[in-house]
Amino acid sequence: MKYLLFLLVCLCFQFSNAQPDSLYIKEIKLEYTGPQWAQKNKASFDLNEVAFVNWNSGGSNSISGLLGLKSMLDYRDKFFVWKNNVEVRYGVNKQEARELRKTDDLIEINSNMGYKPDSLSNWFYSARLNFRTQLTNGYNYPNKDEPISRLLAPGYLFLGCGMEYGKNIDKFSFYFSPLTLKATFVLDEDLANAGSFGVRPAVLDTDGNVIVPGERFRKELGILVTNSYEMELAENINVKNQVSLYSDYINNFGNLDLDWRIDFDFKVNSFVRATLGSHLRYDDDVKTQTPTSIEGEFDEAGAKVQWKQFLGVGFAVDF
Repeated sequence: MKYLLFLLVCLCFQFSNAQPDSLYIKEIKLEYTGPQWAQKNKASFDLNEVAFVNWNSGGSNSISGLLGLKSMLDYRDKFFVWKNNVEVRYGVNKQEARELRKTDDLIEINSNMGYKPDSLSNWFYSARLNFRTQLTNGYNYPNKDEPISRLLAPGYLFLGCGMEYGKNIDKFSFYFSPLTLKATFVLDEDLANAGSFGVRPAVLDTDGNVIVPGERFRKELGILVTNSYEMELAENINVKNQVSLYSDYINNFGNLDLDWRIDFDFKVNSFVRATLGSHLRYDDDVKTQTPTSIEGEFDEAGAKVQWKQFLGVGFAVDF
């Protein structure tokens, strides 16, 4: 699996690292007019619905919605770039004769700072911060008695510095950081004691009582490589690709944590648009469990690829 992921990422990098001109990324040259602040906010709502009345082929009525909010605040001058954004997404689905289920849940904060020594250079000395967690409990449906995730369980923090290449940095970027701190938060006692999301589990006695509580905070120091680009495939069709690779120096160096997302945006008019996306993750520290012959007991299995695909039609408003 590791080799398959590595090959997959290499192919993605080969495509995404192509020269911007070959990807039809248009570089816009503007005269420098002094330091500038720019703010942009975006609200979106996607809705999918299916209803059946006397439908002889059968089917189940369902409706799902996804609400998204994103706020961006950027600063730039002749040598310095500072990009900040906060994104919140939450989605639910309701099917006939089935409880309401969560389909998406994200809080993410990004802050990227870059400095280039002269106005002609395309390389930036860069520092990055990324933090993400979720709003509400996550469950392994239909079991809603035992949450498998909560607010800040997990929470992830990446903080590091390195070099970033960006000839047209708003559209194309390659970032390399030889020193990046990855911190994993599991602030829920039950999940921490279970050793969820890679933290050290609790030490139990023979009766199952906790002797040493589970770890609430795990830190790693490693290498981070990211690559992103945004381009127009055709009129009113945009694609954004984001790839992130991380490997810890101390624990199993060479094992890659992968986060790869591709989003297509189809613009119908100023307000209506459709989205199609794919999100693939692999974290070597997040192990899966398989049930044993004894009811209620599980054995730890290896890490597995996590994949999410989504398609929606809805409204988006910039303000």
